[in-house]
Parts: sequence; C-alpha cells; structure tokens
Amino acid sequence: MFDSETIRKKPNKQQFNSKKWLLVLSTVLMLSGLLVTGANAYHFLQGYLLYKPGNIAEDLGDGDKTKASIQMENKTPIISNEEEIIEQQKEPLYSEQPEQGAHIGELIIPKLDASLPIYHGTDEDELVKGVGHYAGSVLPGEQDNTVLSGHRDTVFRDLGIVGENDLLIVKTTAGRFTYKVNQVRIVDEDDRTVIVPAPTATLTVTTCYPFNFIGSAPERYVLVAEMIKSEI
Repeated sequence: MFDSETIRKKPNKQQFNSKKWLLVLSTVLMLSGLLVTGANAYHFLQGYLLYKPGNIAEDLGDGDKTKASIQMENKTPIISNEEEIIEQQKEPLYSEQPEQGAHIGELIIPKLDASLPIYHGTDEDELVKGVGHYAGSVLPGEQDNTVLSGHRDTVFRDLGIVGENDLLIVKTTAGRFTYKVNQVRIVDEDDRTVIVPAPTATLTVTTCYPFNFIGSAPERYVLVAEMIKSEI
C-alpha cells in the first residue's frame, strides 16, 4: 500500500502535459523573438551602413564645395536666381515616372559629409535601402514640392544637425539640383502640410522625431529647402 506522502509526490499526467506544452510554447516564443530581433537588426545594420561619411568630394563641384564651406563656417546666405532656374526647366526633366522601388538618385548632405541613395516610394522596402521619395510628389529638380523621407535611426540619424542655410544636393539622371534649407519644422506625425504643393522648386526632407525616442515617434523633423541652383 502507498501512504499519503507517496501519493502526493506521484507525478500527475495532466500536470506533466501542461508543463510540456508550456515548455513548447516558451521555446516557440523565444525562437520567434530571436527571428524578429535578427530581422530588425539586419535591416537596421543595412540602413546604418548606407550612411557613408567622407565620400561626397567627388559628387561636389568646386563651386559647391566652396558654398558648403562658407555656409558651415559663416552661415552666409546664397542668393537664388529663380528666373534662371525656371528658364532652364521649360522642357520636362523626366521622360517618364520611375517604377516603385527604382533607384532614382542620390541625396548629398554636405553638413554631414554624406551621400545617400534615393528610391522611388516610401514603403518599408524602400526605406530599408535608403531615402524614400514620396510618389505623390514631383521628382527632384521639378517645380513644386519634392518630398523625401528616411528612418531616424539609420540614414537620417544625424539629420538634427542640419538646419537653416545648410545645403542639400540631389543628383538624378536629369541633373544636379542644389537646395538651401530655409525652414526647420517639428510637426505631428499626422500633419499633412509637409506634402502640400509649393509655388517654387522645393525639397522637403522628413524623418521621425524625437531622434532618441523609443518606439513609434509621435512627431516629424522636417527640413524645407528652396532650390538655388539647377545643373541639367
């Protein structure tokens, strides 16, 4: 016969099955977490490595390098020639619209000594590869508002350093277009004013804000720049 102490210590089949399924569930959750973390780390590293400081000298002409240096040191404004820019663009700059995900050019930020690839579209597929061009806006160099976006923790992790009077240069198959930042805005994530039409050739660059926010950031850091030079 078994005494009461022996009966209490005898493993219960239902308890055993519960522990087994709990172990299986824990293992599945742990593996899922590792997969998600690994995928996020891969995309983060992929975007992080796109930022290549020190490689923009060959992308800048002597005149552009001089202007960039002047701006960074003295913040001397550059006078734009809007009539000349409009005269250059009487003919369409692009023969056709790019396909979603197509590489359309480079964004050069002299203040950060960085050159970043631009892709047509702002879905995650484009943003993990570089800077995204909002498809509802005009292409770089055209009259109106060109909108570019990027992740704050990869390609645009130092964008907060860029401010008024700094230069932004976009190179595409149509030419090289130089913009000067004339406004810095902090807006709500749902603010649609960043994509409204503009009366002149404008470049709007956006990223999530605050830069060090953990999770989905509630605001956007926005640079609004006016084109001051068009080289077609």
